[in-house]
Amino acid sequence: METNVKAVELKELWRRCKEEGDERARERLVVAYSPLVKYVAGRMASGLPSHVEEGDLISYGLIGLIGSIERYDLDRDIKFETYAVARIRGAIIDELRSLDWVPRSVRAKARDVEKAHSELENKLGRAPSEEEMADRLGISVEDFRTTLLEIANSSVLALDDLWTVSDPDGGQVSLLDTIHDPNAVDPEEAIDTVELKDRLADAIESLPDRERLVIALYYYETLTLREIGEVLGVTESRVSQLHTKAVLGMRSHLQNAA
Repeated sequence: METNVKAVELKELWRRCKEEGDERARERLVVAYSPLVKYVAGRMASGLPSHVEEGDLISYGLIGLIGSIERYDLDRDIKFETYAVARIRGAIIDELRSLDWVPRSVRAKARDVEKAHSELENKLGRAPSEEEMADRLGISVEDFRTTLLEIANSSVLALDDLWTVSDPDGGQVSLLDTIHDPNAVDPEEAIDTVELKDRLADAIESLPDRERLVIALYYYETLTLREIGEVLGVTESRVSQLHTKAVLGMRSHLQNAA
């Protein structure tokens, strides 16, 4: 994610902010990195109910960006963008959770789906199909897909919310970020991220082919749900269902492996 400020100028702003406590420099850093907030908020907004305004997400994310700038250590061997994106996303999710707008009925359905997936995976030794999940829950496949869509439209389910790693500063680093960044948090300072990456990789590998592809396209290729639908030849709603089933399935797989 590019900023509108040259690298040399950014370096000087960071120096003034950290060494001199220059408020003006801090404000300019916030402006320079604000595209990160818009990027994260835009991606999250695409998977949330229509009544959640992207502008609100941006305001929540700015809190995370400001906190990231204040807490970022220039001597740490981790890119600021990697450090900040996880905290921007976390600030947005924390605020959404504090509003508690997810209906209890939807929370209960999500728990039921996770439980059914876990039981079937243990019994079958593989990820269950939609037909098997529907049969376990005592509903039709169509109703099961409707349930997945309800969960998707009422929650902040995301792969990076599956497992977060505490860093030495007391913040949270998304495991998804540590996978991509070779300069991520030193496991000796936090926890053994290699083991966690292996377990996450196993969870992804356990998914059916189509769900695995949705995860890869959404989180690794950064396609939108609509774009994935065009690739797969299905509707955006169908992609949302597959994404939700994949994330709930991965969560139950990780819990079983814990």
